[in-house]
Amino acid sequence: MRRISRLFFIFFTAWRYGLLPLLRDNLKPGLRRGLLSILCWISPSADLPRGERIRLTLEALGPIFVKFGQVLSTRRDLLPEDIANELAKLQDQVPPFSNAESRRLIEAALGEPIETVFENFDATPIASASVAQVHFGVLHGTDKHPEWQRRSVAIKVLRPGILPVIEGDLALMRDLAKIIEKASEDGRRLKPREVVAEFDIYLHDELDLMREAANASQLRRYFIDSKKLMIPEMYWDLCRTNVIVMERMDGISIGRTAELRAAGVDFKKLAADGVEIFFTQVFEYGFFHADMHPGNISISLEPETFGRFISFDFGIVGTLSEIDKNYLAQNFLAFFNRDYRRVAELHIESGWVPANTRVEELEGAVRSVCEPYFDRPLKEISLGIVLMRLFQTSRRFKVEIQPQLTLLQKTLLNVEGLARELDPDLDLWKTAKPILERWVDKQLGWRGFIDGLKTEAPAWAKILPTLPRLIADSLAQNQQQNQNAELEVLRAVLFEERRTHRLIVGALLFAGGFLAGIVLISLGIY
Repeated sequence: MRRISRLFFIFFTAWRYGLLPLLRDNLKPGLRRGLLSILCWISPSADLPRGERIRLTLEALGPIFVKFGQVLSTRRDLLPEDIANELAKLQDQVPPFSNAESRRLIEAALGEPIETVFENFDATPIASASVAQVHFGVLHGTDKHPEWQRRSVAIKVLRPGILPVIEGDLALMRDLAKIIEKASEDGRRLKPREVVAEFDIYLHDELDLMREAANASQLRRYFIDSKKLMIPEMYWDLCRTNVIVMERMDGISIGRTAELRAAGVDFKKLAADGVEIFFTQVFEYGFFHADMHPGNISISLEPETFGRFISFDFGIVGTLSEIDKNYLAQNFLAFFNRDYRRVAELHIESGWVPANTRVEELEGAVRSVCEPYFDRPLKEISLGIVLMRLFQTSRRFKVEIQPQLTLLQKTLLNVEGLARELDPDLDLWKTAKPILERWVDKQLGWRGFIDGLKTEAPAWAKILPTLPRLIADSLAQNQQQNQNAELEVLRAVLFEERRTHRLIVGALLFAGGFLAGIVLISLGIY
């Protein structure tokens, strides 16, 4: 009953915001389209652009649908640009749950009263989203951790009762996806069931705060000595699946540009640092923060860390294999150099395009996508859009783009948007190209060869002293194997000789007996 009532509410909300004409126009002709046409006559005005109508509908349906719209906005390979741009405006802000409920959840998770763990606890949350909310506090020291005394921390608490709500809305989304796929002319192209499945994975990852804490800890380890990025330390003894406690880091949201400018932050440096941080995460570590919107990024104004980025909320991260990184870096560099044949060859070498694809045909398709961008100033070209166009071209050649690259493209678009908002004159390619060249040189050039030798040196240092013995053992083993093989052959030959000998003796005895019988018969003995 709940699912049925929720479905009616979704339909009513779509009618309220004038989405029914949009649905009607995308349905296959038939009875359902005729019924929708009747309802469209009495529906509210649909004067607003379609993207805005969709965004308003998702906001009215609640936080899970808002988050779904955010994920959907990353699939620019599937959506029209106007809809994708509008969905990117969705903000994940919902009213906080009660202070009493927040205290109860924290105490139940940590197994101690708030006052025992925290010297001070601010019951009023400083941020509230669909999945969790955040409070500030100050820790007590403990016998095990006396250094915690008076440490300022942030406490993230999972929203109570969120799982049943999520499961119910996901079930409805799956049903709606099946309907859209069957009823809409564009249903198969949009792959709604695939998108809902992808959203399901992201959402359930965010529900495990220990996973988020582990992601943050790993990125912090990578950037521990960085002068450009700071990531909060996790207090692991106080982390649970529904509550995590981390170092408090104060800063101003990167979206509040007027305050940052008034504080004297260098926006040109900030923009270049942001691009470098992103490409370092992607190509140096293959592990990147994939939810880099302004709400998750602040800038430190503390004297000792002035102008550094602070990252939060690591529920969604992207990972790339060495093959992915190599493929992307060489693709970008080939694109910078307008070497479209190399781009086509990389697609085939990566195995993402069928091996029987004609290089010339793919080269022509890539050229038609990329060449128009070179008529514009480099600062006006979006790497994220270029990557998206390459993915779309790949689909024409029966390639399914992998989820980690979709995350990468979405994050790259976020980074570009932030960087250009800070510095409209930023030449993104000029900033990114040296990073890519260094990485390719490190992986494939002499530096890569030397680094590889350094990496393998400890193993070789252990193996080299034993190498003569290993060679001697191997030769002796081979010799023994050869001798054993020779013995086996000799045994087989002797066995055959013995069998042949027995056969010959038997045959002679039989022949002798037969002849003896004939002689005896002829002599009349029998």
